Amino acid sequence: MDITPLSIVFTYVLVLLGGILIFSAVGHILYQKRSPTSMLSWMLSIFILPYIVAPLYFLIGIRKRESKTKKEYVTFDDREQTASYESNDPHHALQNLLHQNGIPPATKGNTFTLITDSTEAYRFMLEQIKRAEYEIDFCTYVFEFDVTTKVLLEALTQKAKEGVKVRLLLDLVGSLAANFSQKGFKALRDAGGEVAFFTPMLKRPFQNYVNLRNHRKIYLFDQKILLSGGMNLSNDYMGEEEQTKRWEDLLYCLEGPSVYHFYHIFQNDWAFATKEELSSQLRCVEVFEGDTTAQVVPSGPDIQRDALYEALLNAIYNAKERIWIVTPYFVPDENMIQALIIAHHKGVDVKLITPKDSDHLLADMGRSPYMRELDEIGADVVLYEGKMLHAKAILFDHTGGMVGSVNFDNRSLFLNYEVVTFVYSAAFIQSMETWMKGLMAQSTRGINKPSKLREALENIMKVFAPLL
Repeated sequence: MDITPLSIVFTYVLVLLGGILIFSAVGHILYQKRSPTSMLSWMLSIFILPYIVAPLYFLIGIRKRESKTKKEYVTFDDREQTASYESNDPHHALQNLLHQNGIPPATKGNTFTLITDSTEAYRFMLEQIKRAEYEIDFCTYVFEFDVTTKVLLEALTQKAKEGVKVRLLLDLVGSLAANFSQKGFKALRDAGGEVAFFTPMLKRPFQNYVNLRNHRKIYLFDQKILLSGGMNLSNDYMGEEEQTKRWEDLLYCLEGPSVYHFYHIFQNDWAFATKEELSSQLRCVEVFEGDTTAQVVPSGPDIQRDALYEALLNAIYNAKERIWIVTPYFVPDENMIQALIIAHHKGVDVKLITPKDSDHLLADMGRSPYMRELDEIGADVVLYEGKMLHAKAILFDHTGGMVGSVNFDNRSLFLNYEVVTFVYSAAFIQSMETWMKGLMAQSTRGINKPSKLREALENIMKVFAPLL
């Protein structure tokens, strides 16, 4: 093959641009505030596959964004509605830590209900749709056109025809099929409902960051009732009773002043996805008489600091009796795994409840070394053998716990847009404890020793775990 001057110039330019990209990626990695493990993982990956990993880094490797050009930070303008319900306990370390990190104070007067049955969750959601009078706002990661969402869309369309404001916000990656074929939303849109994706790749080719996914589950009704948790909108998570193996998950219903905080989070997400002006239209103040104290904690690139991560570390280090964790994916960083090991050595009852096999092979490979560390020191590693366990929850001692959308892995804690609720009430603790014990009754304990090949592959995956 003849080598022409044009091909030489093209090759030179390609190598030059590649070198600039690699240099820029390495410089940015060193500039960003990252853990040493994450930095080494990216640097090693760029060294092995420079021309593939360097551009990939700029697509999926950057966490916090400058709010001037990207998504605005979440703000909360609901003091009129919540001020009289704020929990001002100067001795509550966890509440104060979150508040000092910009999270709204915990509020009293909330009512909390845990829903762990998929059919009950589905029927409860349909009932709330039918009861809504003014506004329905949904945000979910996964939306699939199937038998369950067909009924939900019909109910939402009917409310839109009645003049109720209906907004449906879906993540682009989690709801990719729905984004490519949107004819299923036609009736809802024709009725006046709105459907948006977070965030349309083709509309923002130079601003889209596909790795920063909106993993939040927010189902709001008239700014009064909230459903949230781990359940997305598809038949895998909720629906009428059937024989197929639907995933094991949960929703929770929250009523009270904390619901306003969810409304602000949704408004911020909606404004970013649609480019509409950010404006919150809060309804009149009501009297709340619930017996639960709750604190809503969003996390992700639209939160200035890693408040949720700090709160979890703090709760683990301060635990005196127990830490029970339910998560489908367990790929913690070194700080988290060391905190759990130290807690166990202090005599704290550390339980990790996770599916024996999740729906992601790479995540299972990446989690195994960490699970073995816990198993080897005598912590209680509980492998759920029922349906795919997708729920996310944590109990701390007998003082409270956390439930929401966040997994116990690097992606959820440092990349995704997430939201959880910290709940402080005896009824919540009792309901969560009963549910977790039910999971443990369908589980086995401990991990079998792997083959040499499997162990080698797991250790390799551990190196790249921060990139999962």
